[in-house]
Amino acid sequence: MVRLDENEISFPDPEVYDGHDGLIAFGGDLSIERIWFAYQLGIFPWYNPGEEILWWCPDPRFVLLPEEIKVSKSMRKILNRNVFTFSENRDFRGVIKNCQQSHRKGQSGTWLSDELMDSFIQLHEYGLAKSIEVWQEGELVGGFYGLQIGNVFCGESMFAKVSNASKAGFIHFVESNKNKLELIDCQSHTEHLESLGAKMIPKKEFLKILHENNERR
Repeated sequence: MVRLDENEISFPDPEVYDGHDGLIAFGGDLSIERIWFAYQLGIFPWYNPGEEILWWCPDPRFVLLPEEIKVSKSMRKILNRNVFTFSENRDFRGVIKNCQQSHRKGQSGTWLSDELMDSFIQLHEYGLAKSIEVWQEGELVGGFYGLQIGNVFCGESMFAKVSNASKAGFIHFVESNKNKLELIDCQSHTEHLESLGAKMIPKKEFLKILHENNERR
C-alpha cells in the first residue's frame, strides 16, 4: 500500500496496482484538486474521521447502467401519484448535511467528516459536484449527491427521512438522464441499490468506461 505525499497530487495506477480489498493508498489530503484527480482515476476516499485518509478502487466495482434500472410496480405507482417532487442543485448543503447525519445500519458513526464535506461543498461551488433533492410538502425528505465526470456520475451518499424518498429520487434522476449518462458508479454494494438494478462489474471494465469517457470530454 502506498503512502501519499501531501505536497504532490499523485496516486498509484489502479489498473496495475491491486491493493488489499481495493485499498490503493493512504495519507495525502482532502484538497479539491486531489479529490477531483482521484475520481477521474476511479479512486475515492473512505475512512473513519480522525483516522488516516484511505483511498479505494475496489474490484469488482458496484455500478448501475442507466438502461438496466429496475422499477417495481409499487415504486412506479408512487412516482405516478406524484408523492414527491424533485430538484437538482437546489440545496446541496442540506443534502450533504443530512447524509452526514443519517444513521447507517451496522455503523456507530459517520464516514463523512466535516473536512470531506467542506471539500465536496467547494467542488459543488465549482460545478463539479451535484445534488438531487426530494421534497414532500415543501420539506427536504431525501436526496443524494456525487461528482459528475462527463457521462459518468459518481454517487457518494444518499439519505431518506421518509420511506421511498431516496429510491424515488434515484429513479427520477436515472430516468431523466438515460440519454446523458453512460454509467453510475455506486462504489460498494448495498441491497438498496441492487434492488434497483445495480450490479458488480470487473474493475478493469469500470476503468475502461471511465477512461474512455474522460478522453471524449
